[in-house]
Amino acid sequence: QVQFVESGGGLVQAGGSLGLSCATSARTFSIYHMGWLRQAPGKEREFVAIIWRDGSTTYADSVKDRFTISRDSAKNTVYLQMNSLKPEDTAVYYCAAATGSYNYKTPTGYKYWGQGTQVTVSS
Repeated sequence: QVQFVESGGGLVQAGGSLGLSCATSARTFSIYHMGWLRQAPGKEREFVAIIWRDGSTTYADSVKDRFTISRDSAKNTVYLQMNSLKPEDTAVYYCAAATGSYNYKTPTGYKYWGQGTQVTVSS
């Protein structure tokens, strides 16, 4: 069974920074591409960033140059560092495991999900 332990998040003022982390098993970490998606109230879940098994990264245009996804293979953990936060970044953030590369921008491209962590950015 694939499990994730998410941490981080919270409340921050616009322009501030927050970091999220997502720990999983070594097997999961080695098999899947790891992504972050988010869901704001009343909106559909949307892609934020993904780190591929080869270590390369892809970002949504809305977070490019502000967010950084990274991983620590020794800790089997994926991180999302969020800088220059905006009120529109307010959402529940989920880490998830992607099985392939063809539909990573949609939730259907992810097989396993973390429990989600709330990020709130005040104006």
